[in-house]
Amino acid sequence: MDAQTISTLLADLESDRIERTISTNNGEKFAQAICAFANDFPNNKMPGYLVIGADDQTGQPSGLRVTDELLQRLGALRSDGNIQPLPAIAVQKVVLEGNSEVAVVEVQPSDLPPVRYRGRIWIRVGPRKAIASEQEERILSEKRLSAAKTFDARPCLESSIDDLSVRLFEVYRGDAVATEIIEENHRTIKQQLASLRFFDTHRAVPTNAGILLFGTNSRFFLPGAYVQYLRLPNKDLTDVPKDQAEISGDMQSILEELLLRVRVLNTHDLQQLNPLREGLKSNYPEVAVREILLNAVVHRSYESNTPIRFSVFSDRLEIISPGGLYGEVDIQNFGTQSSYRNPVIAEALKVLGFVNRFGYGIRRAQRALAENGSKPLGITINNAAVLITIWALEVE
Repeated sequence: MDAQTISTLLADLESDRIERTISTNNGEKFAQAICAFANDFPNNKMPGYLVIGADDQTGQPSGLRVTDELLQRLGALRSDGNIQPLPAIAVQKVVLEGNSEVAVVEVQPSDLPPVRYRGRIWIRVGPRKAIASEQEERILSEKRLSAAKTFDARPCLESSIDDLSVRLFEVYRGDAVATEIIEENHRTIKQQLASLRFFDTHRAVPTNAGILLFGTNSRFFLPGAYVQYLRLPNKDLTDVPKDQAEISGDMQSILEELLLRVRVLNTHDLQQLNPLREGLKSNYPEVAVREILLNAVVHRSYESNTPIRFSVFSDRLEIISPGGLYGEVDIQNFGTQSSYRNPVIAEALKVLGFVNRFGYGIRRAQRALAENGSKPLGITINNAAVLITIWALEVE
């Protein structure tokens, strides 16, 4: 993202790879532009650029002084969950000739089009942006190759549309797609599923994400797609369990049952927070357990036949997610760096209301534990799995 590249694009007022604006606080406009560049409808196969601090009509810098606060606001557009799937962006200040400053958002073409902002698909049509028509949406869907990079977007080759619950999908669609788009809809159910990355039109089969989210028998195709729940009386895994279950089904049902079990196992005590104030403290803060379970579901490897293991001991909870770390995440940056093994599933859990923002799960869990007076998370990582331990509150 060098000054010469930006200067050249600013001078080309007909380019479909750049959007200029002098506004610094129009988040709606910025997000629409990012969505449009991520869709790469012109098929440039190159980044698009949103430039803040340049006149849209002339391309000339406006005299903006770029602040850290502006750059942070632009960067936050990636993780607030309104652009789905998550766009790949870079944000920085660029100093042009004459020491003029602009803030630039570089947007990479998405591997998983179509990309939506608040349920609408934005594309570039020459130097302007527009909402995609049904035909343009189909073209974007067809750009997505069957050999997708992530497992959840690949076709589930042995399945068929009969293995999906259309009722579950229609409920989901109501939250994922803007109302006026649904009302104007003339597409088949297969095309609707494909538009949201749940159906592969080339192979005419559901994707793995479609089976996991709406499948009537997901374990038939993905044997490890369940949670092994154990509740033990003491501190040892060899004890006879007090309760055990294999929690399976569509992903929403799995998560709802898990969260119900978390509420049942928790206890709250009135404790002295300081000499002047009392308050409730939890054995296990529900926010912390919820975030770790959601992380396990989103980031696990569904290519593994091993289930997620959720074990409740007398002094701790253990949650084991198969698959180890993924992408740019390593032991040093775990909890601060995000890299999504299953971006379609991550998007779906945001739509379903299980996730508020992306990339904050571990930090939210650690903060909830600290506020509760609990020990920090125990984290054990190897190539096969990630083990997170949540310790019960120690009462003095």
